[in-house]
Amino acid sequence: MMARVVPHAANGAVPLTQRLKEALPGDTILVSGEVREGTLTIDRPMALIGAAGAVIDGDDAGDVVVITADDVTVQGFTVRGSRISDMHDNAGIKVLDRARAHIVDNFLDGCFFGIYLSGSRDAVVQGNRVVGHPQRENRMGNGIHLWHCHNVRILDNLVRDHRDGIYFEFVTDTRIERNKSLNNLRYGLHFMFSNRNAYSYNRFQDNGAGVAVMYSHHMEMRHNRFLSNRGASSYGLLLKEINDGVLEDNEFADNTTGLLVDGCNRFRIVDNSFRANGWALRLFANATACVITRNLFVGNTFDLSTNGDLMLNDINGNYWDRYVGYDLDRDGYGDVPYRPLGFFGLLVERMPYAMVFSRSLLVALLDQAERLIPTLTPLAMKDDHPLMRMPNG
Repeated sequence: MMARVVPHAANGAVPLTQRLKEALPGDTILVSGEVREGTLTIDRPMALIGAAGAVIDGDDAGDVVVITADDVTVQGFTVRGSRISDMHDNAGIKVLDRARAHIVDNFLDGCFFGIYLSGSRDAVVQGNRVVGHPQRENRMGNGIHLWHCHNVRILDNLVRDHRDGIYFEFVTDTRIERNKSLNNLRYGLHFMFSNRNAYSYNRFQDNGAGVAVMYSHHMEMRHNRFLSNRGASSYGLLLKEINDGVLEDNEFADNTTGLLVDGCNRFRIVDNSFRANGWALRLFANATACVITRNLFVGNTFDLSTNGDLMLNDINGNYWDRYVGYDLDRDGYGDVPYRPLGFFGLLVERMPYAMVFSRSLLVALLDQAERLIPTLTPLAMKDDHPLMRMPNG
């Protein structure tokens, strides 16, 4: 039987819940107007398409749209009215243990959780605007939330004013590209126990913290912008207990801490730009076999900081705007090593309140003396071949 296109007017005699029960696999239901029928469940392969101005309002019943079938598309709606709950993760659009869902070009307006995928695979979440109504953290859910999912594409979405903008837990082989995650209370993007994922060409700005990647392995992070993520314990990107990953060609600007590396192994940090951050890079002593090269450090309060003496990483061939060495053989690299960690940076890492002396002339003199004749900073924390000119400049 051929698939049908079934028009549905919200003010008509037949409710949308009945249309969904009567739909044949492969049907398209084209909805106009505003639907207020509590939770809508889609339990067969089909497309639910909104005409211009179409609204689905859950009327605070719980979830708004729940997908329990494979091969379902929901496109073109304003979705609102999910119930705030301390017991249930109610969402604007929820996919439960199904494959190939397409959630496209919707406006999730003030939902507790915006788009929620649980046990899903091969899904696409693209072109949505997911906007929360800022409240206390325990009354806010995540914008786009994935739990135990595989091979999902998160593309071209705007997420703002939620707890976490995008949240992954036990998610594998997923791509996150060209999204904007802004003004979220906690994280712009948050990974937990999620392996073999990649995110690129995204913007994380004005969040409590930009991105946190925790307890995962084989992660790729390229061409992202981490901007103006500021606060007492904020950062553009936190890497915690990450093995075998790459951070390449990203921009870190105007963050309290640009990049924090804690307990990572075999991580490549290459061709990134760190400009006008408080701390550009905080590299903890429990990180090992990391390669840090061809990065740009300009205008940061502290270029580099650490919390211990052990240093088993390769820091080589970066550009540091404070380097005042020379290049007699004209190979493009400084002839004397550069020590980016000064005495004051080490002191502040151990005694944060020492920051009140940051503009002191004595501090500047002590930093210069420590770089020339290091006695307190780790001997291995140096760049033996600092670049004389900016990379690609």
